[in-house]
Amino acid sequence: MNLSETIKNIRTTCKNYVDPDLLAFIIDDENHMITNNISEITKYGITDEDTYEEKLLKIHESENIYLPLGMMTFMPVLNECDIFSEKDYNLQLTSEEFSQYADEKERLFGILIKRGSDEYIIGKSDTCSCSVDSCFEKLEKSDCEFYNTIEKIVKEKIID
Repeated sequence: MNLSETIKNIRTTCKNYVDPDLLAFIIDDENHMITNNISEITKYGITDEDTYEEKLLKIHESENIYLPLGMMTFMPVLNECDIFSEKDYNLQLTSEEFSQYADEKERLFGILIKRGSDEYIIGKSDTCSCSVDSCFEKLEKSDCEFYNTIEKIVKEKIID
């Protein structure tokens, strides 16, 4: 994965679900959010002249980075999920899919990129709630429409 180009690609289309200057989240090893205010970070060798992408690349050498790719909202009773990303999707889920993936509140979904590597995990976060205990949670892979749609969105955003 070309991380710099992937970040640029995501930032150009993320206004539908997140402020481009608050796109990335630093996530600790227990999957809790540390911060998403990248512009205020001064360690990791960051300088005032660095672009957003350059700052993230420097941070990524020491920290896990979460990049949201959209937002999902589940509707109980209807077993529906609305996915808001660069494109919007409305999915009718089976009862099993709904049980496996649904949340009561809106969630961001995206990729957690492991520090200093190209390795990523597809998951969701409750970081849009701005709670002190906001965290990232891996989405369990399955062969269903919901997961396949999320995976398709991820693959469209990653630049090799």
